[in-house]
Amino acid sequence: MSSPEEKRARFRALHETGCFVIPNPWDAGSARMLQTLGFPALASTSSGMAWASGRLDNEVPLEDSLHHLSMLASAVDLPINADFENGYADAPEDVAANVRRALGTGIAGLSIEDMSQDAGKPLYETAVAVERVRAAAEVARETGAVLVGRAEGLLVGQMDVGQTLDRLVALAEAGADCLYAPGLRTADDIAAAVRAVAPSR
Repeated sequence: MSSPEEKRARFRALHETGCFVIPNPWDAGSARMLQTLGFPALASTSSGMAWASGRLDNEVPLEDSLHHLSMLASAVDLPINADFENGYADAPEDVAANVRRALGTGIAGLSIEDMSQDAGKPLYETAVAVERVRAAAEVARETGAVLVGRAEGLLVGQMDVGQTLDRLVALAEAGADCLYAPGLRTADDIAAAVRAVAPSR
């Protein structure tokens, strides 16, 4: 079995060499099955994990999530990227502490959402979202892990495409290695997102 450091190096190299498919196992068995199919990396799914345990997405406590990530990371010899929801905290320093614990499970990377658990105000303000990603990025850099910054505004109907692209740029400048905006639906919007965060490409 490869070490966490080796898995992180492989995961970062995958991102540097182009596009790849990364499916979502929900338990150790599905992770091992996907490994046999030849995928180069896997990503956890917070909703799949929750549903498999009879709960709704965003209802799984941090300790259960950490146990799940440890199980996935030890089940396969592939890099695991964690769907780490909003970092299980609001304050940047608490997000950083939780990211450190998540990386201690052996995962190769993780994503941090800009979506709060406040139904009345589902997105963090840009300044807060940026500081949360900045704090997570500082921890990720210490270990060579890949950090994904997620902009959820389209998904929750709180931002248009232009506002979402601005948020992605801000998260990239805060240190996110990769960016994800669920809800981009057209080829033109996806191309605009790529141009916004990687203008030299």
